[in-house]
Amino acid sequence: MAKFFIVFLASALCFTTLLHLVAADADDFDRFSITGSVYCDTCRVQFVTRLSKFLEGAKVKLECKSRANQTVTLTKEAVTNKDGKYQMEVMGDHEEELCEIILVQSPDAECGEVNNEEFLRNAARISLTANDGIVSNEIRTINPLGFMRKTPVADCPQVFKELGIVPDVIF
Repeated sequence: MAKFFIVFLASALCFTTLLHLVAADADDFDRFSITGSVYCDTCRVQFVTRLSKFLEGAKVKLECKSRANQTVTLTKEAVTNKDGKYQMEVMGDHEEELCEIILVQSPDAECGEVNNEEFLRNAARISLTANDGIVSNEIRTINPLGFMRKTPVADCPQVFKELGIVPDVIF
C-alpha cells in the first residue's frame, strides 16, 4: 500500500508540474523584455573603451521587417536612463521577421554620429520568437550601441596602446 501511495503521489506531482509549465509557457512565449545600453564612442573605434561614456536620454528604436517583402511590421522606441540603459516590452511572436535595435538620436551634439555603411552599421539584430533555441524566453539583452564623437579625445592613443591596438589613423 505504501508503494502505491508513493507512486501515486509522485505521478500526481509530475502531472501538476507539467500542467503548470505548459500554462506558464503559453503566456510567456509572446512577451519579451529587451534591455541594452547606449554609449558615446569617444575614440571612434566602435566598441566600449575605458574612455567611453554611457549616455542618458539617447533614443533607440526596435524595428521589425517582414522577411518576404521588407515591409515594416513593428516599431517601438525607448530612451536611456541616467546609466545609459534602456528597456522595452514587446508582445507577439516575430519569428518570420528580421528585428533590430537602431540608434535614433543622441542627447550629446558632440557625440551623435552614426555610421550607416552596411558593413559598419551600428544596429543589433534580435530574435523575438520562442522558437529559436534560446533558453530564456522572456529576456533579450542587446550588445551596447554607440554614437561616435566627431573627433576622438586626446587620450585615445594611450587607450590603444593599453589594448595593444595600432590604429589606422594618426590623431
